[in-house]
Amino acid sequence: MALFSRRNRTTSPAAAPQGAVATLDVDPALAALTGDYVIDAAHSSIGFTVRHAMVTNVRGGFAQHEGALHLDGADPSRSTASIDVTIASVSTGIADRDAHLLGGDFFDAEAFPLMTFRSTSAARVGGDTYRVSGDLTIKDVTRPLSIDLEFTGSATDVYGNERVGFEGSAEILRSDWGLTWNAALEAGGVMVSDKVKLTFDISAIKQA
Repeated sequence: MALFSRRNRTTSPAAAPQGAVATLDVDPALAALTGDYVIDAAHSSIGFTVRHAMVTNVRGGFAQHEGALHLDGADPSRSTASIDVTIASVSTGIADRDAHLLGGDFFDAEAFPLMTFRSTSAARVGGDTYRVSGDLTIKDVTRPLSIDLEFTGSATDVYGNERVGFEGSAEILRSDWGLTWNAALEAGGVMVSDKVKLTFDISAIKQA
């Protein structure tokens, strides 16, 4: 089901009087999703994957994050998103590696405690896929980022909360945000890839 813009044709071209323009109505089920939502961090994840030593992938994530969405069921371009991620919550499963990420070689979490995203536009790409574009800020460096998200559904949970779900990904070059630390390998190549894949699995609750 397309979240923002699935529409039902109320008058088919064949049935419309000559000279009349066929109109499209917003699907009421989608229009009902319009509103403000808060990301449920306990049931959401923001992660990353990066190539290590040219041979394998290291995966990690950020346990602490918060954000808000405004969804417009009739016009996706009016939808917005904002996310704040606590850098100190980074986890890759290895304490020494996490400490290195938090230090000056990478995030410098003490000086720059948050990574933020603020949307500037949204559009339907096709089917249930939407592209949210905006500004990603890491270490006080702000650069544009586009995230492709698939709408995974809506439901009312056992507590009466109205939820929507999205999952998606984006790729960045970490050097664009000043994360440039690396080490050369004897056989050629580098220890840590510049390219990083970001992943998002979002559950958000509609506000009254």
